[in-house]
Amino acid sequence: GLVSKLFLTGFASTALFGPLVGRASDAYGRKKGTLAFALLYALGAASTKSPLLTVLLMGRVFSGIGTSLLFSAPESWLVGEAQKGGDDPDGSYLGETFGLAYAGDAIVAIIAGQLASIAASAKGPTGPFELSTAFLAIGGILAGFLWKENVAETTKGEKPSISEAVDVVKNDPKIMLVGAVQSLFEAAMYIFVLQWPPAISAAIARAYSGAATPYGTVFSCFMASCLLGSTCFSQFAKLGVPAETFTSAMLTLATVAMGGAAVAASSASMPLWALISSFFAFEACVGMYFPSIGTLRSKYVPDSHRSVIMNLFGIPLNVLVVSVFLSIKRLGVSGALSVSTCALGIASVCMLTLRSMVSKKREPTEA
Repeated sequence: GLVSKLFLTGFASTALFGPLVGRASDAYGRKKGTLAFALLYALGAASTKSPLLTVLLMGRVFSGIGTSLLFSAPESWLVGEAQKGGDDPDGSYLGETFGLAYAGDAIVAIIAGQLASIAASAKGPTGPFELSTAFLAIGGILAGFLWKENVAETTKGEKPSISEAVDVVKNDPKIMLVGAVQSLFEAAMYIFVLQWPPAISAAIARAYSGAATPYGTVFSCFMASCLLGSTCFSQFAKLGVPAETFTSAMLTLATVAMGGAAVAASSASMPLWALISSFFAFEACVGMYFPSIGTLRSKYVPDSHRSVIMNLFGIPLNVLVVSVFLSIKRLGVSGALSVSTCALGIASVCMLTLRSMVSKKREPTEA
């Protein structure tokens, strides 16, 4: 159907153009990349007003490219600025910063959900998209006036290339492991985003004889769970718990939570609370994940190719999500959640491997 085409266009755009825009962001400036994200997302939002399929598809392409920039340019700017500015050259405070940033993100998401509901009531389905352009404009203006530009620092003084980024990843297993965690966890997260509405709707209909699902309330509870997770990360970061150890525990919990959700979604006899509690636990892990992966990338991914490498690992992520989407009739909701569980389990193994590598490296130094 049309919705499927639009959905696939967005993910395909992210996969295809991600490494290219990542390279451009590293080469020409992360601030410029952030401003480009705001512009592209605004164009994508504006396209929803058009009745033309071509315009809608182009809007999804713009949004897909914007997503690549959103998940790489601002973080690369922050890490690069912290390490170059001298205030935090070793990145020791970045973990706390990421925790606070994503806690704020969860709070903003809760408020945004309420504002989107008001906008939809006032202007219809495109109301939230129209409202988002105002916030994108404000964010772009703030970044434009308050941020200094920074670009990737390469040893040869040349602009970074995609082939060089691939070589950097191949030559450092730690980067490969961090990238694998990124691809696998975020793929599991996007699959979850697509499957929680039908899963909860079916469970509520069984429990309350066809009652309507309060999607807005559920979303707000999810964001509250994310806030709890981000806050937990900040507290453990202050206590000096290594990011590798914390992330290993978080991924294990996420695997158990998603596995519980897959079992609960597959059985009509499972109580509603089992599914809901599994989803809330996973959302708390999402809140822990983003500051965790940001901290790990700041430690292991070199500034010279940071945005390119982050977007390279977006390719297998999007391939997995699209593959599950195309196979959803065969997999069903519980099957899709089971795929997410497997992805999270592999991510856990990757992180435990990284933790083991880092621990072995520390032992001789401590001795």
